[in-house]
Amino acid sequence: MPMFNLKTMNKLAIFDLDNTLLNGDSDRNWGLFLAEKNIVDDNYLRESEKFYDNYYQGSLDIDGFLNFCLKPLVSNSMELLVNLRMEYIETKIKPILLSKGKNEILLRKKESEVIIATATNDFITRPIADLFGVEYLIATEFEIEDNKFTGNVVGEPCFREGKLNKVMNWMQENNFDNSNTTFYSDSFNDLPLLEAVNKPIVVDGDDKLIEEAKKNDWQYISFR
Repeated sequence: MPMFNLKTMNKLAIFDLDNTLLNGDSDRNWGLFLAEKNIVDDNYLRESEKFYDNYYQGSLDIDGFLNFCLKPLVSNSMELLVNLRMEYIETKIKPILLSKGKNEILLRKKESEVIIATATNDFITRPIADLFGVEYLIATEFEIEDNKFTGNVVGEPCFREGKLNKVMNWMQENNFDNSNTTFYSDSFNDLPLLEAVNKPIVVDGDDKLIEEAKKNDWQYISFR
């Protein structure tokens, strides 16, 4: 991972994306959008819902899920996928951007470096991070060769312990320590990183995470 010329500040604010900065899940909405465009069929949607149920139950097979997500990317041209993504951002993502989340990012930028860390792949989330004005995105990475998706995941998925590892590696490479880090998230699946940062903030948390927040006296806020 390349070194970045970061601002001279030692505070770091990390934001989860789906159901934290967005009023919904970008990956799930992408699947629904592809179905509307007849890129995937109803079987894909049914399988998708099973994965999301597992995610909320805390039993997601991340490798199986990513292989599933890659199928429509591998089987279509990059030109088509990029055009689809542009329409998806306009019609499915812009309406669910949470203005309170965007305002919080702007506030934090005055004193902190800001990154978004998400389990959703970087093909979908890079333009979403741009909408929030966030340059540094840590996401699950899908391999592209000769302008085509290969079907492989690059490195570790940015999920649970993988998200923690990828964020900590980024911090080390960019000379941040863990003494002044804040992480905003809605999901119980983000517990490894929430427990590791200096200041965890639960944003519109799921039931399991709210329970943890109460137990640990973590701050709880809403962007809704």
